[in-house]
Amino acid sequence: MSNSSIDDLVMFTTHQPEYEESQTPPEKCVKGQPLQRTWHHFTSEDEAFFAGFWEAEPGCWSVSYSENEFCQIVSGRSILRDQQGREQLLETGDNFVIPAGFQGQWEVLETTRKIYVIYQP
Repeated sequence: MSNSSIDDLVMFTTHQPEYEESQTPPEKCVKGQPLQRTWHHFTSEDEAFFAGFWEAEPGCWSVSYSENEFCQIVSGRSILRDQQGREQLLETGDNFVIPAGFQGQWEVLETTRKIYVIYQP
């Protein structure tokens, strides 16, 4: 690992992110085919740690997590649903971790934006 300094901080407010925009793949869609956007700010040297912003329009799709993800909902409302149909409403200000191995559905009720921090074991 190289030595880092204050110059290596990634400030989301001033850093120019990698921007990506894509429709949710049809094979994952349960309702609609929502547009998803990512403003990717950081990838570690070993490519196991990632951080940035994510946003999606209303719709519902299947999810399967191989990674551990910390999320902070910045705006909007969504529902995360497990395979047993149990639900968790996610709203502005909510902070949570989705552990690797989680499977279910992500349903966006109102366009949702979150900060994501991902660790891929």
